[in-house]
Amino acid sequence: MKRIPLWVQVVIGLVLGLTLGALNKTLGTEAKILGDAFLHMIKMTIVPLIFPLIVLGIAQIKSAGTLGKLSIKAIIYFEVVTTIIIVMALVLANLTHIGAGANLSGGNIDTLKDIQQTKIDFREFILHIIPDNIFVAFSEGNLLAIIYFGVFFGLAIRALKGKARPIENVLEALSNVMFKVLDYVIKFSPIGVFGSIAYSVATYGFGKLSTLIDLILLTYAGLAIVLLIIFPVIARIYRVHYLELIREIKDLLLIAFTTRSSESVFAPLTARLENYGANNSVVSFILPLGYSFNLDGAIVYQGPAIIFLANAYGIDLSVAEQIHVVLLLVLLTKGLAAVPSGGIVILTSVCTIIGIPLEGVALLMGVDFIMDMARTATNVVGNALATVAMAKSEGLFREKETITVSEDPAAGA
Repeated sequence: MKRIPLWVQVVIGLVLGLTLGALNKTLGTEAKILGDAFLHMIKMTIVPLIFPLIVLGIAQIKSAGTLGKLSIKAIIYFEVVTTIIIVMALVLANLTHIGAGANLSGGNIDTLKDIQQTKIDFREFILHIIPDNIFVAFSEGNLLAIIYFGVFFGLAIRALKGKARPIENVLEALSNVMFKVLDYVIKFSPIGVFGSIAYSVATYGFGKLSTLIDLILLTYAGLAIVLLIIFPVIARIYRVHYLELIREIKDLLLIAFTTRSSESVFAPLTARLENYGANNSVVSFILPLGYSFNLDGAIVYQGPAIIFLANAYGIDLSVAEQIHVVLLLVLLTKGLAAVPSGGIVILTSVCTIIGIPLEGVALLMGVDFIMDMARTATNVVGNALATVAMAKSEGLFREKETITVSEDPAAGA
């Protein structure tokens, strides 16, 4: 009997989850445990996978000069691309006058109580990256700290050359084992999708759609511009076959979309990009970095959400104030992955700074999951493209061999 492809299983889980959440809110809410269980299984593999990958990625880059150039290129790439996306999304929001006349009554500010207590402090953010106890960082799943330590660990292995080869062998074996564990875990993704979708629909429903439909549509339009215009232009600049790359990871995008978790596809995405042709040292270094600093999908939403709320409350943001918003988002979104509920924390922080009532932010949370699915999938595409682009720029990409009829020795037989 032919096995049902994983993406078909995920779609079935999605449809069943939508059905259960819509028909039975009690069971739909209880199904959350299935989604949470799947995400916990994913998270238990992330740290023991990322650490050996980042160490081996650093250790196996041929020269310190290549490593330095790759780091600088990646930082510049992330900064330029995210800034372009933020500006594009703000321009789109201004052109459509989104939020004008919207009724935002009914937001429960109590839902933001815990989030308001979370502050983005750049001093704390920097210190959070540098672990004072690496074992605590491992136990907390602090990816930025793990990457930071992994860079030094990898540099030390490079400096010792062959003397540290046994440690490299252990790390290579560990990464291979973790990839196999992820193979097992990913088979549960349809069940996780079912639980996550059932819970989201049962808990939030679609009652606020009429009020916030403009913001939802604009967010999807912004994401479409990123996926269909900005990313293809970047791919053209770096000579990346964009559609071919999308085909390579299309089933992973579906899983990320339905689970709203880019972590759920980190390991298989690593393997796919290496199989696609990117050097494993580049993938192991750039992809984890991108997961923390290159959230292209997430930042599409921030600007329009702020403009939507400002227009709804009759607050006229001047050009200077909007430039201030751009600068805030450029800075704050770099720490997005390190902050629990990072997107909402950043939104509440910016709204507080420019004087927008937080009641509106609380209302947006009711439909956030609808936009979050597409944002997450876009994050995955953005990081896949960034990784391949960096590999191409350093000549660390292996083009797939294609055999034409004239080149095929058997063709003349």
